[in-house]
Amino acid sequence: MKKILILFIGILTISCTGNAQKETKKEKKEYAVSKTNKEWKEILTNDQYYILRQAGTERPFSSPLNKVYASGTFHCAGCNTPLYESEHKFDSGTGWPSFDRAVKGNVSVDTDYKLGYARTELVCGTCGGHLGHVFNDGPRETTGKRHCINGDALIFEPKQTK
Repeated sequence: MKKILILFIGILTISCTGNAQKETKKEKKEYAVSKTNKEWKEILTNDQYYILRQAGTERPFSSPLNKVYASGTFHCAGCNTPLYESEHKFDSGTGWPSFDRAVKGNVSVDTDYKLGYARTELVCGTCGGHLGHVFNDGPRETTGKRHCINGDALIFEPKQTK
């Protein structure tokens, strides 16, 4: 009986030291545009800073960009990098601007565990600003992806007509 108890305690001890308890440090990625928090606060509004630099989320249906479908390009509010073309925007009904794809090479992906499970986070490839997340419930006839983006992370620039 004593051997069984020792074996049980040994197994219990080993099982309690799994990977879930290990602290993982994320490697800090270097971006072409890099500023201090003070510098970001000087150029961004409070809402933009909260979204882009603190990975916040705006209230659904609060962004005027949610209903913008004019021809043009949506740029990063932090560094002005072109991120999304209006031709790839669609109404997802979620309350956030939604796109089925980004401008190639300008949006990076990361993994976000803030809600306790893995989500694919979208960040600006130039400044690392948090944009939103990508989900697999987008239009089937195109990419099947939904880039759910915070409007405060974007600035819309209409297409110039000649």
